[in-house]
Amino acid sequence: MDQERYLGETTPKLGFGFMRLPKLEGGSFDIEQIKAMVDRFMDAGLTYFDTAYVYDKGGSERALKEALVDRYPRERFTVATKVNARVATSAEDARQQLATSLERTGAGYFDYYLLHAVQESNIGAYDEYGLWDFVREQKEAGTIRHWGFSFHGTPALLEELLTKHPDAEFVQLQINYADWEHPEVASRTVYEIARKHGKPVVIMEPVKGGMLANPIPQVQELLRAANPDASFASWAIRYAASLEGVITVLSGMSNLEQVDDNISYMRDFQPLSAEEQRVIGAAQEVFASMDSIPCTACRYCTDGCPMHIPIPSIFAARNKQTVWGLNEQAKKDYEEAAGVEGAGRADACIACGQCEAACPQHIHIIDALRDCAEAFEG
Repeated sequence: MDQERYLGETTPKLGFGFMRLPKLEGGSFDIEQIKAMVDRFMDAGLTYFDTAYVYDKGGSERALKEALVDRYPRERFTVATKVNARVATSAEDARQQLATSLERTGAGYFDYYLLHAVQESNIGAYDEYGLWDFVREQKEAGTIRHWGFSFHGTPALLEELLTKHPDAEFVQLQINYADWEHPEVASRTVYEIARKHGKPVVIMEPVKGGMLANPIPQVQELLRAANPDASFASWAIRYAASLEGVITVLSGMSNLEQVDDNISYMRDFQPLSAEEQRVIGAAQEVFASMDSIPCTACRYCTDGCPMHIPIPSIFAARNKQTVWGLNEQAKKDYEEAAGVEGAGRADACIACGQCEAACPQHIHIIDALRDCAEAFEG
């Protein structure tokens, strides 16, 4: 595959993830800023936009229509969206998501369509609802151009799926330099499995939910010493884009400044040099020695929490305490998160386990919440 052209080889290596869009104070999308972000992205010759049926309960797909689809010729951009079996109640309900996504986005068709966040806890639903055959049918009908799946499971499951579904055209994987050797995320292993099966890769979470845009102090020192003019995020995104067989690297940009920074080094992308790779290797060693909660604030864990615990915010406060040493600020952040009306505190966890089944990072959330309760409630 390395010697042949692959699906998405000529696609610009920075994609616009519509998962963490800017919002106004009241909680609605800041459409005018999103339009400006889209314009800046498109003006730089970048074309790939990624959303999903479940992002912001459909608001992300509607924002894509207003900021992009209604304002640019369809042939100028690429749209990816996803079907999510976890939120469906039946096969019919799951299949209806495609029609709903088409209506919300107004895209006419999808360039890339994915089975969303496939892992051990939901693979049964994707099989039961017949979604593998459904995407094949929709490709034949022309509603989607290419199909694949985003993946958060074990290497063994990925090997099984790519063997069972060899016609999957691509895989979307969580890859970043902090998780490359992580024993549970296993970025290196799943990437190598995808490549072994000849699948090009879309990369998600290259900045690990923003954590690598503001990394721990020891890593900041390493990166600044190597290049004081480069943003921390640039190291993470260029690292991911330097891998072979990449279609694009998704960045969930939240404001115009992030767009401008990403464009500055991805408009004319250059892979990391050997010396830059050495610096990243040193940063990986630092991360391996740290005891932090690897939460990316995707919030998949919170929707079904019966106690309404703001898990990502609590974990962010705990990391601020353990990694950054900001004890008083961490306590303040915890009180602000847990003090919201209707929110549960860390010690409200009833260990039902729904959060752990939904977590793409495979965090032992119940144990981590117990630790947070001891730290903040004890």
